[in-house]
Amino acid sequence: MSGIAGWVDYERDLSRAQATVRAMSATMANRGPDAEGVWTSPRAAIGHRRLALVELDGGRQPYVVEADGQILAVVAVDGDVYNAPALRAELESHGHRFRSRGDAEVVAYAYLQWGAGLAEKLEGGYAFAVWDVRREELLLVRDRLGNKPIFYYPTPHGVLFASERKAILDHPQAEAVVDADGLREILSYAGTPGHGVFKGMHQVRAGHVVRVTRSGHREERYWALEAQPHTDDLDTTVATVRELLEQSVGGQLTADVPLGMMLSGGLDSSGVTALAARALKERGEGPLHTFTVSFGSAEEFTPDEVWGSSDAPYVKELVDAIGAEHTDIVLDTADLLDPIVAANALRAKDVPSPLGNMNTSLYVLCRAVQEHTPLALLGDAADGVFGGTMWMSMPPLIEAQTFPWIAMAHWGGGKHGMGTDLIEAGLLERLDMRGYTSGRYREAMDRVPLLPGETGQEKRMREMWYLNVTNWLETLIPHSESIAGSVGLALRLPYCDHRLVQYVYSAPWSQKSFDGREKSLLRAAVKDVLPPAIVDRKKSPYPVTQDAAYAKALCDQLLALTADRDAPIAGLVDVTAAKAFAADPESLISGPRAWVARTHVEMLFQLNMWLDQYRVRVDL
Repeated sequence: MSGIAGWVDYERDLSRAQATVRAMSATMANRGPDAEGVWTSPRAAIGHRRLALVELDGGRQPYVVEADGQILAVVAVDGDVYNAPALRAELESHGHRFRSRGDAEVVAYAYLQWGAGLAEKLEGGYAFAVWDVRREELLLVRDRLGNKPIFYYPTPHGVLFASERKAILDHPQAEAVVDADGLREILSYAGTPGHGVFKGMHQVRAGHVVRVTRSGHREERYWALEAQPHTDDLDTTVATVRELLEQSVGGQLTADVPLGMMLSGGLDSSGVTALAARALKERGEGPLHTFTVSFGSAEEFTPDEVWGSSDAPYVKELVDAIGAEHTDIVLDTADLLDPIVAANALRAKDVPSPLGNMNTSLYVLCRAVQEHTPLALLGDAADGVFGGTMWMSMPPLIEAQTFPWIAMAHWGGGKHGMGTDLIEAGLLERLDMRGYTSGRYREAMDRVPLLPGETGQEKRMREMWYLNVTNWLETLIPHSESIAGSVGLALRLPYCDHRLVQYVYSAPWSQKSFDGREKSLLRAAVKDVLPPAIVDRKKSPYPVTQDAAYAKALCDQLLALTADRDAPIAGLVDVTAAKAFAADPESLISGPRAWVARTHVEMLFQLNMWLDQYRVRVDL
């Protein structure tokens, strides 16, 4: 985990631009609290904030490669290259000599050896920038699944780039303007790959390279999912999934700091936790430190259609089985309603989302974990990779000709989708949200790789799988990555291994659902390392509070917001609908309809804070 910021300009001398780039980097100080570096030249200025996980006393960046007294290239890396040791050995066979164990040096010499082709050689969760001094060319690279973000903002004579939007917006040439398209992206929750939300801003898409030269910029794809024939039988498929998952987990345990694990007691996090504990034990290391978030005690939990069981008993059973050191992080309503926490969570993400209480609870959880370790493994993305998202088992949502999470919001009572029912009707009509979402959905469908002749259920489930690991991950991964990064906590995601994802994607639907339940292949692959109760546990999503006091507080805040004529969001709210919501706090407590209803209320709060914090100008 680190923060990258930079500026390339082909018309002005940037040799004295240290202060500007340092200010950009400073917006990400929490993301990289251990070291700061700035490098400048006439055409490029690059800043870096470092969170030290490997080689704690070294590894400073930007990393400068020299030969015969000449600077050849400058590299800044965010994240981890998991196959760095193997690449280092290969590069040494080509005559390169290393002075550190840092990933940036591996990336630098890999660039000298293979040019832009280095992207195909690297494995891990990363984003990085390479400035080629001789060619005056900038390379921006993002890993295959999009574990780490990197944004860019073309200027009249170059480009600004950074790990987070806020760093770019700190530059005097960038403006915090959101046009109709950006507002549509926020309100649709479409997860459009490459969309930067702010006008003129883009995100490097997963599996892509962006080249910047004097003549402009262009994006090149170096990896994408493929529809490959799958010839393995079921037993072989399960064994291969297990092997790939063990390789992924094992490759992500290397660090010079203590390693933590976010544990919910569900199949996803428990599988990774058990495999990590086993691998550490085999290495003579450990024990693993696990962390769980909850709202009150298990006795206070009430099951409903979405959250069927409390996490606590399952967490305890696994922790006892593997001998982990465990910490429970117990949150209460005051934590979720703390305005400073809410502002910090929004500041971490840079853009509003309909997941307000999930943002704040994750922020408090990550802050607590960071007190013990700066590095944790997370079971996120398994639902997408193995088909555990709620919509994968609901035929009406599968058959809906839109993003299934949007269809799920409609199923939960939303009129317009997630987080939009309290937006002023005239604005929604002008934005044509249904048309925007339909267009983005069709774009995604046009990209789905299919086998020749694939039709019917197999084709449809292939399409759903593709949405799960593209557009959905573009909303899911940044949710955790940005919030954790804002408190100096690095996350690694073993399920976001491109070899694992490609293999599971290729498997037929009959294997993916062979036991009639969600995540059939994952359950079979890890059942021998988990207690039977966890293997058999029905999926329960990330927990949310069921406290009626929280729902009442939301309603009170909603009424106060609608009454404030000077609120940044005044004029964008459907006041009649908002008052109707505020009059029925019971509808916000539990169940799928309550979850959807909360997204509408919390989106208003998020938009209001965002317009205020970022001084956003809405240009419709």
